[in-house]
Amino acid sequence: MRGTRSVHRALAFAAIAALGAGLLTGCADDSGSSSDGDSGGGKGKTTISLGLFGTFGFKEAGLYAEYEKAHPDIKITENVTERNENYYPALVNHLTTGSGLQDIQGVEVGNIAEVVGTQAAKLEDLSKAPGVDKSDFLDWKWQQATTKDGQTVGLGTDVGPMAICYRKDLFEKAGLPTDRDQLGKMWAGDWSKLVDVGETYQKKAPKGTTFMDSPGGMLNAILSSEKEKFYDASGEVVYKTNPAVKAAFDLTAKATKEGLVGSQTQFQPTWDQTIANVKFAAMACPPWMLGYIKGKSQADAKGKWDVAVAPKSGNWGGSFLTVPKTGKHVKEAQELAAWLTAPAQQAKLFSVQGSFPSAQSAYSSPEVTGAKNEMTGDAPIGTIFAEAAKSSPVQPIGPKDQIIQQGLTDNGVFLVTKGKSAEEAWATATKTIDNNLDK
Repeated sequence: MRGTRSVHRALAFAAIAALGAGLLTGCADDSGSSSDGDSGGGKGKTTISLGLFGTFGFKEAGLYAEYEKAHPDIKITENVTERNENYYPALVNHLTTGSGLQDIQGVEVGNIAEVVGTQAAKLEDLSKAPGVDKSDFLDWKWQQATTKDGQTVGLGTDVGPMAICYRKDLFEKAGLPTDRDQLGKMWAGDWSKLVDVGETYQKKAPKGTTFMDSPGGMLNAILSSEKEKFYDASGEVVYKTNPAVKAAFDLTAKATKEGLVGSQTQFQPTWDQTIANVKFAAMACPPWMLGYIKGKSQADAKGKWDVAVAPKSGNWGGSFLTVPKTGKHVKEAQELAAWLTAPAQQAKLFSVQGSFPSAQSAYSSPEVTGAKNEMTGDAPIGTIFAEAAKSSPVQPIGPKDQIIQQGLTDNGVFLVTKGKSAEEAWATATKTIDNNLDK
């Protein structure tokens, strides 16, 4: 779940809660995972080191131990930086200088375009690594880490397919259906239909509640489902001229102005309280968000949530594993990276950590098809998220995606909650973004 600036806030908190039924919050969150600090190894063993940010979950899910048992001559260590915003600049510096690199380095989805465009020569082509099969992965995920000349510098770990999580009790009180399939049909294909449902909700909304949680969450969800958002296929910045971006901004501003959306910024303490105090009825919801919901909810919220298909499929988050060419154990590192991202291991990681697989071959596994979550009861979350993942658009990602996203949310549409018009909020957002892009 590492796709936008707002995502980084999610990362700081997402690891606090279990998804239930054995699932913990998904993706490599920014909550941190202490390194074992062991850079050595057993006598006669080859030590493979991973440089990561947040909690990728490999160690927690027992994958390192499993690999070491099958490969007695290998010892695995991880060196973890808590937040990607601290990890990534150091990674770029190490790649530039060719020193200080681990055998395997994680890369967040919001940074993969820059790595592919500027650092590919420093990284191994993992499409040629033993055991790697391109067809195992979602096509759009594979493309995100592939250069124009066909070099694949990263193997996908997780993805964040989008759904809509909602409180069945609040929907019922507002006179709305609570059946997930019926709701999905009501807003299918168009985010404006979701806003229409929100308008219906707000007419009879339980006192003190809004339909959705935040302007930033809604805008991010809409943008994640577009074929292009901030960059075009040639790598040009097009966020100001892309009609889909302005339409998403205006629709979110409209919903905010009408009071359908809460006036909080996601992943801040005040927003956390809106979950605990049941102040909104629905939210954009990748798999890892379920862990966050559990962590911030009161105990009596279990089973009161449900998951419906989003109006349009999109993705919010994900990461990759790369292997620097200057590593001490390049061959062994490629083999480990390939194994950690293979379908069987991704399915196991989902069953334990909740990180949703980028390996589509894992979607038919029992760990995915049978997945349940204590917050959402009998909702077939594995199937819902798998269908969203398979139908998400292949969206160009640029090196400054996070800067643009933050400008549109925190310094843009959020201003509508403070009384600004959509036009004023857009003007402020674009000015802030352009200033930051020029730096």
